[in-house]
Amino acid sequence: MPQLDVDGAALTYDDEGPRDGGGVPLVFLHGWTANRRRWDHQVAHFAEKRRVVRLDLRGHGDSGGSGVRTIAELATDVLAVLDHLKIERFVLVGHSMGGMISQTIALAHPERVDRMVLVSSISRMTYSRGRGLLMAASTLVPFKLFVATNIQRAFAPGYPREEIREYVRTSADTPREVVMTLYGAMRSFDVLDRLGEIRTPTLLVHGYHDIQLPVTQMLRMAKAYPDAVVRILDAGHELPVEKPAELTAALDGFVTDRP
Repeated sequence: MPQLDVDGAALTYDDEGPRDGGGVPLVFLHGWTANRRRWDHQVAHFAEKRRVVRLDLRGHGDSGGSGVRTIAELATDVLAVLDHLKIERFVLVGHSMGGMISQTIALAHPERVDRMVLVSSISRMTYSRGRGLLMAASTLVPFKLFVATNIQRAFAPGYPREEIREYVRTSADTPREVVMTLYGAMRSFDVLDRLGEIRTPTLLVHGYHDIQLPVTQMLRMAKAYPDAVVRILDAGHELPVEKPAELTAALDGFVTDRP
């Protein structure tokens, strides 16, 4: 389990698959309160034929550190790991908050991003007045209840309750400071008006039943991308684990078939 010290935080990462051939390396970025294991199905598939990197973001999973305030700071951590591994050009695959990090990197370093896949992610959070009040009020409840409520809402109806409870437990293990600060960072994240700058071929994959980041918000984002492909799956917000095979197939087609 290799680690890299970045600005006082030991960041844990996996670097798997063949180094030669197989195409540009894939970089998987997980979402808020999750960890790199969310990508187990996808990594097992792609690491057979190409280089794959995934990491636990600062304060998540097996990575240390706290004090992060913005999505841009997380993007800096990701680039530090990739620089350490001497990976100059890559395909970004980001889920939810990981997709926000991916967009941040694509805007700052377009020359390094070969392609990008945004899974259950958006470029600007927008709320109705009622939902905005509800989200603001949710931060006033006890921390574990706040986490549990948000994670339970991430899954489509019918997903096994025992598995949801395990994801809730994992998320609640994330330090409170990290959880709450990055919750605020996601709510303030907004690059929608800059999407026209991103010329990187992009795949947008979203769950039809996603109530965390509704599909209507993703479609608004899709209109702004100069070169985007859209796939909508019958799932909620947690596509990597709700529909692992379907997501992997969508990724495989996009990163394999495009020049």
